[in-house]
Amino acid sequence: MTAQTDTAGSVTAVYKVTGMSCGHCEGSVSGEISEIPGVTSVKAVASTGEVTVVSLAPLDDEAMRAAVDEAGFELAGKA
Repeated sequence: MTAQTDTAGSVTAVYKVTGMSCGHCEGSVSGEISEIPGVTSVKAVASTGEVTVVSLAPLDDEAMRAAVDEAGFELAGKA
């Protein structure tokens, strides 16, 4: 797990998502994850399958899994 708390009190976590292959995929995943309460920033990178999420508190794994599933992809876990 890659998670850290930055100076503003937010939490950064990196997740692995399988199936992303383009910018549209990145946008779909980012859009769904950004709907999770407390999320302040999402950056998805299709080429690596990594999604970096900044939130006010650690995120519930099931909420992340549901958001990624809604976008049509699979959450492989934390990077």
